[in-house]
Amino acid sequence: MTNTQIQAVRPRPATPAEVAPRPSARDRGSRLLAALFLAPTIVGIVVFTVVPIAGSIVLSLFHWNVIDDPSFAGAANYREVFGDSTVLVSFRNTLVFMVFAVALQLLIALVLALAVNGRMPVWLRSVFRSAFFFPLVLSAASISVVMKYLFNQDFGVVNWLLGLVGIAPVPWLTSENGAMTAVVLVYVWQQFGFSFLLFVGGLNNIPKEIHEAASLDGATGLRKHLTVTLPLLSPTLLVASVVGIINALQVFEQPYVLTNGGPGDSTRTVVMFIYESAFEQLRFGEASAVGVLLFVLIMAVTALQFRLSRRFVHYQ
Repeated sequence: MTNTQIQAVRPRPATPAEVAPRPSARDRGSRLLAALFLAPTIVGIVVFTVVPIAGSIVLSLFHWNVIDDPSFAGAANYREVFGDSTVLVSFRNTLVFMVFAVALQLLIALVLALAVNGRMPVWLRSVFRSAFFFPLVLSAASISVVMKYLFNQDFGVVNWLLGLVGIAPVPWLTSENGAMTAVVLVYVWQQFGFSFLLFVGGLNNIPKEIHEAASLDGATGLRKHLTVTLPLLSPTLLVASVVGIINALQVFEQPYVLTNGGPGDSTRTVVMFIYESAFEQLRFGEASAVGVLLFVLIMAVTALQFRLSRRFVHYQ
């Protein structure tokens, strides 16, 4: 009699398709509905963001003046841009403007948010919120036209007010330092309302128990804000600084209307150079090359901010 070895047959492992339940008709309908809701946003991003960026990159490799057919230039536009002193000056002016404008904007917005968030009637707090946000909804060009008269050296209201306290008229729009200062002040006056609302919302999200505990530990006034409020407000500060820097690097209306880039090139910004090259001189290839460089600069600065935020941003 032959011994028969009986081996246990192991069951075949189920495939992922056999394990995972098939989506029901309701699940498929929910996914389709979600896709339909997302479709307008995705199409808008592709049409108005991805396609223009790709088009600018391609156009930066050509010489084109709208009248003649475009001719391939390769990297010639970029070599010409790096050799143009006006481009370098416009980038320098934009970076200087960004530093002073964003720093002043965040400082004013934070101080006003702390003041409004203090003890005051609810109706008064609502009035201040609306008043500080109102300039943001106005046209930057119209505000700049009005401010151009206010900063006029001869009959402007600003110099008239300074004269009341014995200060000589300041050439706001006709000197290099005065022109940049006027552009920064006008820009900050219009833009700080956005950061102000962000800070107000961030302050309202800080639990009152934390401030009460800090008060029991002896922290008061400025010390409490530096050791408690600012660390807890750091995520909001990150958002406000990122948005503020991106907007400041694209400033156009204020310097264009107030000074037209002058005196000389002291207030000429990158976007102003792009506008003049493309629509006044019909050098669309060179303008696109500068636009691509500005895009790379914005991406690099934003990436640096998020990189540094790992050290300075604290989440509850």
